[in-house]
Amino acid sequence: MSLDATTANVKKMAEAADALGSTIKFSFADGAGVIFLDGTQDPTQVHNQDLDADCTINIQYDDFQEMINGDLNPMAAFMGGKMKIDGDMGVAMKLSSMFS
Repeated sequence: MSLDATTANVKKMAEAADALGSTIKFSFADGAGVIFLDGTQDPTQVHNQDLDADCTINIQYDDFQEMINGDLNPMAAFMGGKMKIDGDMGVAMKLSSMFS
């Protein structure tokens, strides 16, 4: 799936989830780009600009695809080292409502 299609999918998920109140960036370690969520806006803005965020989640693009498809549990990805979090861990925890 292309980054644009994935971004559109994440936007739908963000619209259905609780407000984040923070900014989060998914940075794909394999150079596939970024997905940025600005949860300080209503509705949450989702785009591919590489901006500073309250929390940055570093993950391989394929692992991210598995996570949003429900095939990889976010906690298992973190505990297994597939996902690394820089910044506010509390912000990352807010994502559980989006991926459930």
